[in-house]
Amino acid sequence: MPLLSRSLAMALPAIVVFAAFWLLPIAHLLVVGGSGEQGLSTYWLVLTAAGYRRSLLATIGLSAAVTAAALLVSGIGGFFLQRQRFRGRTVLVALLSFPLAFPGVVVGFLVILLAGRQGLIGTITEWITGERLVFAYGIAGLFLGYLYFSIPRTILTIMASVEKLDVSLEEAARTLGAGPMEVLRDVILPGLRPALVSAGAICFATSMGAFGTAFTLATQINVLPITIYNEFTNYANFAVAAALSLVLGFVTWVILALARQFAGAQAAAAA
Repeated sequence: MPLLSRSLAMALPAIVVFAAFWLLPIAHLLVVGGSGEQGLSTYWLVLTAAGYRRSLLATIGLSAAVTAAALLVSGIGGFFLQRQRFRGRTVLVALLSFPLAFPGVVVGFLVILLAGRQGLIGTITEWITGERLVFAYGIAGLFLGYLYFSIPRTILTIMASVEKLDVSLEEAARTLGAGPMEVLRDVILPGLRPALVSAGAICFATSMGAFGTAFTLATQINVLPITIYNEFTNYANFAVAAALSLVLGFVTWVILALARQFAGAQAAAAA
């Protein structure tokens, strides 16, 4: 069998899966998005209409904030857990990864138990100040829920990257007179940068598309997955729902592509 034919035969399963689960659905969304009363103008509508634009910007802003917070918490925690050995460390790492087993609705319910109208935080603040602090149903509640399921994804990635760091480089920097902050800035962070970028991109993409948690909590804010759900289910506005889905996918894809390119360039430079 010629080399070209053999290569095509080996690639055929991947081509079939790619066409069936990505190419055809995306093509169908493109057709549906342009099939409404406004035709192809629907794509311009979802980018310019104030309500849709606010939903998109709120989703991007929330995802970016969650990503930054998750990287900060996971960077500090992952470095500590990987470098330090103490009794109960394995159990602690296992507990930190436990939220990966929870669906989004359960995470939202946990946030309600913590910061809802009858939540623990409200009970404590009412006892102290006489007023209940309730923030589960707005941007703060979504931030807390997204952060809860984002930290396990980022901290495990960062721990694996910390394990590969060359400790001798840190020792050499200290020998040359570098202080803790200089070692962190000039040795540790450059070594962790590809992992931080990759983990941050996954965290951002997961937050952009999260639905279960938002469906449970977002009564005071419209993030894009909820907007798409409402347009599709409540208003039967399939064209707008399809166009918004493509916008959501495109923004997420751009962030992932940029992160992949940047992480690859950083890894090549480090090598």
